[in-house]
Amino acid sequence: MKKQTKKALKQTFYLAIGLVGIFLVFSLLVEEQELTVSKDVLQYKPLVEKYAEEYGIAGHVDVLLAMMMQESGGRGTDPMQSSESFCGQVGCIDDPNLSIKQGVYYFSETLKEAGYDVELAIQSYNFGKGFIDYVHETTGQYTQEAAIAFSQKMYENATDKSIYSCLREEAKQYNACYGDIYYVQAVMGYLEEIKASQ
Repeated sequence: MKKQTKKALKQTFYLAIGLVGIFLVFSLLVEEQELTVSKDVLQYKPLVEKYAEEYGIAGHVDVLLAMMMQESGGRGTDPMQSSESFCGQVGCIDDPNLSIKQGVYYFSETLKEAGYDVELAIQSYNFGKGFIDYVHETTGQYTQEAAIAFSQKMYENATDKSIYSCLREEAKQYNACYGDIYYVQAVMGYLEEIKASQ
């Protein structure tokens, strides 16, 4: 009887140790997956909050951080990749503070013009405000199909296609190489992670 009890206790002990080990490994994997929003982006949160307050979109700080993650991962001197909206060409901003100020300002303007349709404003940050007019004339609100159609149209009508490259393999099948047709989905994915970590 004592041998059976000892054996049962031993088996229970090893089973418990095994389960704890599996739980620890699983926890590490889940934690690793959730930490894809970089510390480089999160360090800019106070600056994003400052300008979001200034431009009247304080409720969209997490969206802006998610956009920065998609744009640059928080790296470089233009973390919001806002040079084009500032001076009309890539690479004219070399100060993160100016980049964030301009990026937040530009997003605030797209948000207003988009009638506070957040997805439309997010995609317009990537495509430019012309996408807002296109959507208002066609679908009336942001859709993935509208993003693809706009990208196709802009790419087809581009005078110099060599300046565009399909950012994603999936976009090639649509010949939609203007901007990033999956920009909204990427930003929303980061947004979910940011909200889950709070």
